[in-house]
Amino acid sequence: MTNFDDQPHRGGGRAARRAKRSAPDFSMLPALERNLPLCEPMDEGQIARIDAASMAILEEVGVVFRDEIALADWRRAGADVRGDRVYLDRGLVRELISTIPSGFTYRARNPERSLPFGGKHSIFVPMTGAPFLRDLEDKRRWPTIADLGMFHKLAHMSPALHSSAHHIVEPMDVVVSHRHLHITYSSMKYSDKTFMGMTTSGKNAEDVLDMCEILFGRDVMEATPVVTGNCNGNSPLVWDETMLSAMRAFCRRNQPVLCSPFVLGGANTPASVAPAVAQLNAEALSALAYTQVVRKGCPAIYGHYLSTVSMKSGAPMAGTPEISLMNFMIGQMARFYGVPWRSSNTLGGAKTFDAQAGYESAMTMNAVLHAGCNYIWHSAGWNEAGMHCSVAKFVVDAEVCAMGYRMAEGVRWDDFDEALQAVRDVGPGGHYLGHPHTLENFERAFFMPKLFDNNSIEQWQAEGAPEITARALSHAKKLLREYEEPRLDAATDEALRDYMARRMREIPAEDALNTEY
Repeated sequence: MTNFDDQPHRGGGRAARRAKRSAPDFSMLPALERNLPLCEPMDEGQIARIDAASMAILEEVGVVFRDEIALADWRRAGADVRGDRVYLDRGLVRELISTIPSGFTYRARNPERSLPFGGKHSIFVPMTGAPFLRDLEDKRRWPTIADLGMFHKLAHMSPALHSSAHHIVEPMDVVVSHRHLHITYSSMKYSDKTFMGMTTSGKNAEDVLDMCEILFGRDVMEATPVVTGNCNGNSPLVWDETMLSAMRAFCRRNQPVLCSPFVLGGANTPASVAPAVAQLNAEALSALAYTQVVRKGCPAIYGHYLSTVSMKSGAPMAGTPEISLMNFMIGQMARFYGVPWRSSNTLGGAKTFDAQAGYESAMTMNAVLHAGCNYIWHSAGWNEAGMHCSVAKFVVDAEVCAMGYRMAEGVRWDDFDEALQAVRDVGPGGHYLGHPHTLENFERAFFMPKLFDNNSIEQWQAEGAPEITARALSHAKKLLREYEEPRLDAATDEALRDYMARRMREIPAEDALNTEY
């Protein structure tokens, strides 16, 4: 049998490997290139049936566009407009959505963090929109702009998160009319990853895009996406002026929007999976088509927010089997139309970071990855049906995203022959712990979570018997101590601050607060 102690150890030996493991590494993972087989429950006939049903809804039921500009745009495009209801011919819809790019590259402030997107490429994006947080002491309270900055820092330091999103939590110490400016600046300042842009009104969207132009330049924005907007529909079958005006702002600047029906299955859709998907599909197609009326060839993303409603209480639920089935079906429909798509990840309805939150999140992530989603939003922090973002859950979700990333990469074959040689070296009755192949590959062979405890109960008890929430909060505090800000160019920073100051003078706001960064 081979004496493994006599084998040369590559990479500087045990001490070097130990030092490497202990050193913090916040390098962002590349965009996920999925290599798992897709879960596709529909056959070609069923895909055609959903498509036909959706097109019939668009032609015969119509979609309400509560916006005079959109109605005028649709008339010019050749749609049948009656009042505020637009009836869309399937030929027109197919012609319009055919011009949506199937993929593109997201340009990040740090060009090394730019991301291919679409097709087999996916990105993880943190949650947004929480009016409360559970903070570093696990206390539920209203968030501040400093809390938002904290989450942007944690997103920046999480390798599997590809974006700093935007209003992960609502900064309640900033007046609403100025909030979009501070949220955008925080997204840009504390991370050099790609980010999202506020779509709370058309003018707010224009402000966000102006700030993006300061950061990136007009020519860059014309060439490639730098920011993502989200426009929610009012299911069933309504798009309102606020969302449509923001959609136009993004499309005109060649920046992608998520065209997102907001599904509460059984409440604003039929109480059945397949017809709910047919309605959702019609809603998404109507918005996707409108993006191409605004600007032909601009990027757009098939979006949705999925939940099912408890028939007992009316409350939205997360992690249910029907949500998984809908994700699988929507992935098939998006690929049928040749457009990238968005879903939601790691959703939880639990009020604390408990087993329910974990089970719901795991169910959702597995479905989203096997469905082949591209823009994997709400990937960290979401709990209490989105009412709060939990710091503890945020950092654990970020690590679970890294686990999902590794799974979705698929099986690696690059060391297959070398590992088989180890079988010959070790032989019957031996062990692999000291073999050169193990020493060289153990870090990448099996994912080793930092936040899950797999030690003996005796060791766990000796360390104070910490539960996952305590471990996660301790880890979050450690991350924040180690955070290093990716500094903005001084001239760019000054230009952004000047723009914000001018817009805050121009936008009426009572009791405006001075916000420090």
